Amino acid sequence: MNVVLVDDSLLVRERVANIISEIPGVKVIGEAGNSLEAITVVRKTKPDVVILDIKMPGESGLQVLRKLRKEFEELKIVMLTNYPDSQYRAECLMHGADYFLSKSDEFDKLPEVFSKLGKTKDIK
Repeated sequence: MNVVLVDDSLLVRERVANIISEIPGVKVIGEAGNSLEAITVVRKTKPDVVILDIKMPGESGLQVLRKLRKEFEELKIVMLTNYPDSQYRAECLMHGADYFLSKSDEFDKLPEVFSKLGKTKDIK
């Protein structure tokens, strides 16, 4: 499963990449630090999964989510954010996010999320 990481924090991208490197069959194929780069990298690399932050320079992650969902219906999108409010969660899920995780306490759920994503991918 190929993944693109989208977060304005290089430290967060490195942390997520380190976690992903431990998950068999999952690899990071691209990274972006803002919304414009995100769309470009996804179009170029055509990943299976995008891990997307909400607050970034330029357009918000919610706006990127809407664009990605419209252009890439099969793409799996995991929101990973410092803003775990129920309002953000509901809005992200309403606009097509597959998962919504908090950076503060849910990094450890990434292997479980990828396990679930892998199973749904095999079903299709």
